[in-house]
Amino acid sequence: MKPTEEFECCPKFNPEPWEDKIIEWENKKFIREKVKTFFFMPLNFGPVMKKVFNKVTAAGASFQDNLGLSDHTSRWNMDILIAVDKDIPGAENTTLSGKFYSKAYEGPFKDTGKWCADYDENVKSKGLAYSKMYMWYTTCPKCAKKYGKNYTVILGKVG
Repeated sequence: MKPTEEFECCPKFNPEPWEDKIIEWENKKFIREKVKTFFFMPLNFGPVMKKVFNKVTAAGASFQDNLGLSDHTSRWNMDILIAVDKDIPGAENTTLSGKFYSKAYEGPFKDTGKWCADYDENVKSKGLAYSKMYMWYTTCPKCAKKYGKNYTVILGKVG
């Protein structure tokens, strides 16, 4: 890397393909890891992602769409599902299938409650209901600052 180049750990996110859309997946491959949280704030996200990166690259696999779905299982734990192109040895491999309603939001994480309320209203207004909700934090805080935008996508399984 040249001294004038800026390191990019998160690609710039385009919300348009995820804004107010129904996404259909059939056996979309993910690996699942656990993240410790304190009142929903991740504590060990960086080390977990490094572990994921090492497993995926060691398997000769690749990440898909930079997609990482957070499933907040409690105030103290979060599962992260990372989209990959093949099964990863030594990882908890899983798949997602079905229809997912997707809506993109931009702003500080403190607005998550507002986003969730808006998401619920959007789902209801379309005559849908979701059985499971995931949050996709599309960029790390450093990259969000660099790009000047902090996008989060909410996906709910609706079918």
